[in-house]
Amino acid sequence: MSRKVSSSDLVERVVAGERAAVARLISRSEHGEAEARRALGRIYRLAGRSHVIGITGVPGSGKSTLVGKLTEKLRAKGDKVGVIAVDPSSPYSGGAILGDRIRMSELAGDAGVFIRSMATHGATGGMAHTTLDAVDILDVAGFDTIIIETVGVGQDEVEIVKASHTTLVVTPPGLGDEIQAIKAGVLEIADIHVVSKCDRSDANRAIVDLKHMLMLGMGKEAPAWPIPVIGTSAVTGEGFDALVDAVAGHRRFASDSDAGRGRRLAIAQFRLRKTAETMLLQRFADDFNGGDTTLAAKLMRRDDDPYSLAADFLARTSLSREPLRSAS
Repeated sequence: MSRKVSSSDLVERVVAGERAAVARLISRSEHGEAEARRALGRIYRLAGRSHVIGITGVPGSGKSTLVGKLTEKLRAKGDKVGVIAVDPSSPYSGGAILGDRIRMSELAGDAGVFIRSMATHGATGGMAHTTLDAVDILDVAGFDTIIIETVGVGQDEVEIVKASHTTLVVTPPGLGDEIQAIKAGVLEIADIHVVSKCDRSDANRAIVDLKHMLMLGMGKEAPAWPIPVIGTSAVTGEGFDALVDAVAGHRRFASDSDAGRGRRLAIAQFRLRKTAETMLLQRFADDFNGGDTTLAAKLMRRDDDPYSLAADFLARTSLSREPLRSAS
């Protein structure tokens, strides 16, 4: 019987760019294996070179198609590209339902592209809990640009701005009332607005409306980064060169400006919070599923109320007694 390779041993293989090791370590992160934490900590310290692009928008806006075309353009410029496509979880298997790797199958044979579908596992914010671990792993494996495509759930999508250096919001033409984009809470998080399917006759209206909304939202002073609105068409190829140029321009801005440095601090704060939440939930689940039903029996008999009993449970748990830091 073969011995299971430790996560620490996988790190050197990830550094060497071994795809199987990349996939295996991402899977261990997704499964929440405690044994992988030290390895993921090493990965984090080695990461930080890649440019992370977040892509979000309403369902059906053409995000996956745009990711595929943008990846092709970046590859033509010599970038290695990692794609993390976050999909809803199947209620049966727990895996990703939509399977973006199938929709981007034309890229599957390119050794310079790595595509990973990740299930949300109930996480809000349009991202999986371990999305940022996967970003680090791909970063260390030598991918120059990493694209996160969120699940497309509307208002919860705003978390992507706290996880990416450049955020693209994709809007299709023909929504009728473009003000719905603002109500969805997504419009204002964009560093670049993309109007997809611009080969359609109503696309110019969407572009004009978005530019008008952005002008209305400006103050008296010119913004440090004027947000571009770019129309693209996967059918004709229109707009993708301009989009790549805009992404490169924002990357320089994010690297050199005070706003960019503030964003990197916000990303670190978000990462810290999400990691702490995940560790607390794991510890809580271990304690709650320990088999002791004494408090539940009291609640069933209505000897006490759920709030008091929950407070008693929390006071007894390891959360109140034990440090969460894993051994280094």
